[in-house]
Amino acid sequence: MRALIIEDDLEVADFVSQALSESGFITDSVHDGREGLYMAANENYDIIILDRMLPGKDGLSVLRTLRATGITTPVLLLSALGEVRHRIDGLHSGGDDYMVKPFSVAELIARVHVLLKRTLPSGGETELTVGDLKIDLLSRRATRAGRIIDLKPKEYKLLEFMMRHAGQVVTRTILLEQVWDYNFAPQTNVIDVHISRLRNKIDKGFTIELLHTIRGAGYCIRED
Repeated sequence: MRALIIEDDLEVADFVSQALSESGFITDSVHDGREGLYMAANENYDIIILDRMLPGKDGLSVLRTLRATGITTPVLLLSALGEVRHRIDGLHSGGDDYMVKPFSVAELIARVHVLLKRTLPSGGETELTVGDLKIDLLSRRATRAGRIIDLKPKEYKLLEFMMRHAGQVVTRTILLEQVWDYNFAPQTNVIDVHISRLRNKIDKGFTIELLHTIRGAGYCIRED
């Protein structure tokens, strides 16, 4: 899942970005209202975290413009303005939820998941399946043949990406860009280590292996 953070306080933006990344989101952060509006209007996001007070274009103006153009992505507003009238303004402008700074990161993550459940279209994708391997996209729980698989945040992110591209050969470069947010190829065996750990967790003890190494090409998750 993808999240856009529009927040001019760099410390808060980094704090929220890290929390969402650890929860399995791919995040983009911008620090200006106009840039945030452009990103929200031209990219596909599952959730937008929007600060109310922004340079360039204030948060409520960004929100009203998005709603006026038909963009229905759920928006969680962040603001130091916590009076009832401020919250009402935010909700009437098209916000789906409103949190007052300072806030608990655990509560923010919980509210994000509630918004995703609430705004998910009927019949929308909530689960990925390859053979008897399943992941619940909302609870972020992975199971194989009914057995819960304990995954660390990066392992979950890697598995989700692989399952979204089941049957396709995924290269190391693509994994570095999409899972680790690297735009270069660092001299590291990080992919090998995580693939090995993931294979040990999802394939060990099962007759059919799902995670395959395609020599000279990359990796593939498939049932056959």
